[in-house]
Amino acid sequence: MIKNTDRWDLDTVAQDIIRGHKLTDDDLRELLSLTEEEDIEKLHYVARKVRDHFFSNRVFLYSFVYFSTHCRNNCAFCYYNRCNDIERYRLDMDEIRSIARAVKNENIHMVDLTMGEDPYFHNDPERFVDVVRAVKEETGLPIMISPGVMDDETLTRLHENGANFLALYQETHDKDLYQKLRVGQSFNERNHAREFAKNIGYCVEDGILTGVGNDIASTIKSLRGMEKGQPDMVRVMTFVPQEGTPLEKVDQESSLSELKIISVLRLMFPDRLIPASLDLEGIDGMVHRLNAGANVVTSIISSDSSLEGVVNYDRELEERDRDSRSVIKRLRTMGMEPASQAEFNRIIEKQPVKPVRIPVAAL
Repeated sequence: MIKNTDRWDLDTVAQDIIRGHKLTDDDLRELLSLTEEEDIEKLHYVARKVRDHFFSNRVFLYSFVYFSTHCRNNCAFCYYNRCNDIERYRLDMDEIRSIARAVKNENIHMVDLTMGEDPYFHNDPERFVDVVRAVKEETGLPIMISPGVMDDETLTRLHENGANFLALYQETHDKDLYQKLRVGQSFNERNHAREFAKNIGYCVEDGILTGVGNDIASTIKSLRGMEKGQPDMVRVMTFVPQEGTPLEKVDQESSLSELKIISVLRLMFPDRLIPASLDLEGIDGMVHRLNAGANVVTSIISSDSSLEGVVNYDRELEERDRDSRSVIKRLRTMGMEPASQAEFNRIIEKQPVKPVRIPVAAL
């Protein structure tokens, strides 16, 4: 599909995808098996061509508020699992409102409210409803929630009070691997929560980890699992071993697999949102992920923020360099621009994505 093709042929491949061509399992196997730098760059080129057809040079920006690091789960890969002896925090409402007011000035399109499955909120979901309502009042922006698995009634209440987007990553759709990663958690309940949320009007995000023992066959199973759910945003992240977890001693892979999967996701989900997280390798890593076909920058925080992230590559750094101003500055060196809020709101409202025409003067 990609090998032994020249640039003209690659443009034809991109046009086929844009017209609705679906990748076979053999296609996926070939693309995920690429090892030569030239072949991988061809894959990234096609992914960018497809992305640019639908989104031009526009990028969406999400801020990140990890407001509680308490969790009742024991995920093998997660730094915040309940068995890890670490310092934790839970922001109170005044702190959350203060951060929300600061976020409003960060030139972002959506606020991502993230927590572990904190019993304080899960045992009394109205507390989380209050958080969503408060951040909506302070920012007026679309709200993404990343609370873990919540029941149908709570998801409904959250949606009624301002939650627009549910992020609930399966990590893997390979059930055997899932049980090793999300120890003691129901595979089907997690799937159900996304399906229910989508049916009542949320946009939803699914995501997978790479570098946790998932071979190509397992990865294809996960890609097909995401395809079945048809999420509005699809994500892949490289596993980073976390101190104090069962997978602490696992050798970390490079981001090569993640970058290939981002491109493959773009070919499978041409008009969907695909994130480039700042939490893994910062702004330099963002550039690689955008060049692989992503069109969203996530985990933006203000330059003086002490909030935790999921991976926190920059936990020990004095300057975190993940603020929106720094992100936008780098985007513009790539010839990219933040999208308008109206463009993002059309996605939230589930309006079909129409190809963006670049004015001739901008070419």
